[in-house]
Amino acid sequence: MTAKAAGRLGPGFIVAICFSIAALEGYDIQAFGVAAPRMAPELGLGPSQLGLAGSAAMLGLALGALTGGWAADRFGRRPVLTVSVALFGIFSVVTAMSQSYEMLVLARLATGLGFGGAMPNMMAIATEISPPNRRAITTTSMFCGLPAGGSAVALLAQFGGEAVDWRAIFLIGGALPLLLAPVVFFFLPETRPAPAQHVDRRVINGLFGEKRALATSLIWLVFALDLLVTYLLLNWLPTLMVAKGFTPQDGAQASFWMNICSVVGALILGWIADRTGYRGLLTAVFAGLAVALYGLSQFAGIGALYAAAGAAGFAVVGGLYILYALAPTYYPQGVRAAGSGAAIAFGRMGSIAGPLIAGELRAVGFGPDQVLLTLVPAAVVTALGVFALTTFCKPYAPD
Repeated sequence: MTAKAAGRLGPGFIVAICFSIAALEGYDIQAFGVAAPRMAPELGLGPSQLGLAGSAAMLGLALGALTGGWAADRFGRRPVLTVSVALFGIFSVVTAMSQSYEMLVLARLATGLGFGGAMPNMMAIATEISPPNRRAITTTSMFCGLPAGGSAVALLAQFGGEAVDWRAIFLIGGALPLLLAPVVFFFLPETRPAPAQHVDRRVINGLFGEKRALATSLIWLVFALDLLVTYLLLNWLPTLMVAKGFTPQDGAQASFWMNICSVVGALILGWIADRTGYRGLLTAVFAGLAVALYGLSQFAGIGALYAAAGAAGFAVVGGLYILYALAPTYYPQGVRAAGSGAAIAFGRMGSIAGPLIAGELRAVGFGPDQVLLTLVPAAVVTALGVFALTTFCKPYAPD
């Protein structure tokens, strides 16, 4: 099946296309934070309006993951992925053209729908083009595009200076997906296996039937907790570093090391997972995340804090991309993308909750070390969750 699914241009070309899609998603998600300081005064946005506009894309992503995964299982990976890429390209351009708060929120919501539709497709595609002994590295190679794209927009803003305004950032982020969409449609082979007549495509039964209720519940739990920690750190780590007495530059550097080590972690962990399996590796990774978070809360030296930030990125993002490889294996092909989409959608609840929790904790008087310590139990529960998932739940038999 693998050779047939890989199509005429081979799995390497498919990985390159999906990496490019992920990079453009990462670019646009980070673009909002980069553009916000100039966008807010031009559109007259207050902090709460800016926060809601930023969250609109995450809400759209959750909705898009649910609907896009469902659609891909019925109509194929290629058409749904093409529409998803075109959608976030079009509405990135609309974001650049926004003249009001209302228009901006709707544009970001629709952009998120495109992101969400693409992600479960890529998870399913990675499963369908890879033999089991290369599934994790295939998936992590695709999704490393997310931090790569985020780094690209940060560099564009840094070196472009005043010549690159916030509208130009979104125009670039919209034009590139629109150029990529025809490549996806004409060159990406369809990887969905031909539906068998006996396959039950009812989503609820696919997620919870045939003794999959425990697996689905644990997958949702670990996705939500991982993304809660990830997005709290992405949004708050520089601010918490400043609150600990360091400079804004020190905070930015800690965030840089977190992002760089996340890419390294994803690739290394993907390589190891294909050779040793998931149970021991993921349990150790999330236990290590708990140790790294404890170190972030307790270390006083800047070098040690950089190391802890890098270790946290290595574990939390690297572990997430391994979960992207693991989750689809628990579902039959008829609901594989839907299962992946549901995991992403539930996980996005964690990504929305993380920054809000940090803000509330700071508002009631928690210090930066206390905020970071509250993440340690989340990492421990994630470690226990993946251990239970890989011990007590059997993956679906290969198609």
